Amino acid sequence: MMKLTASKASPFVRKVVLTIALKGLQDQVEPADDDDRVIRGQNPLHKIPTLLLNDGTIVQDSHVICEYLDALNPQPRLFPEDVKQRVRALTLASLGDGIMEAALMVMFESRFRPADKWVQTWVDRQQKKVDDGVHWLENNILTINATPDYGHLTIACALGYLDFRQKGAWRKGHPKLIAWLDDFARRVPAFGETIPAD
Repeated sequence: MMKLTASKASPFVRKVVLTIALKGLQDQVEPADDDDRVIRGQNPLHKIPTLLLNDGTIVQDSHVICEYLDALNPQPRLFPEDVKQRVRALTLASLGDGIMEAALMVMFESRFRPADKWVQTWVDRQQKKVDDGVHWLENNILTINATPDYGHLTIACALGYLDFRQKGAWRKGHPKLIAWLDDFARRVPAFGETIPAD
């Protein structure tokens, strides 16, 4: 059985867990402790998520893991085969990853540095990335056809992480995006089952 380093607080791990649920692979992947030294030690970046395959191969980075898992079952297809649709999904996912990374940087500054050591201009720059990304999404609302793809999944995890770490401040002034996330949660029950926790 494959093993996945897991942390309920990580939006990148959540992407992988949602992929596992959407692809029906729950009986093929088991969670490992997020500080599992056997697995994490084999990832040269020591990051989560890391996936340990049955043959001992280490797969790192949430995008790579999700694409690998997508190939294990034909349906639903998370990474479109059509080039234009694939580029659209990957570009959307890149935006979602960027929002998550910027929100993580804001959180790290307040969690790991005393307030008198904060570089507020840097924090503001990271928060602007989050705010501008959310504003763009509100004005370019995403259409989900039959099933969500990898881009949709990543955006949902980004918004879920903002709900968790920034107490849902993004929701003010973004009604279309709120409705979109509610629709995503209805389509993907695992989203509600994977709400982050410290």
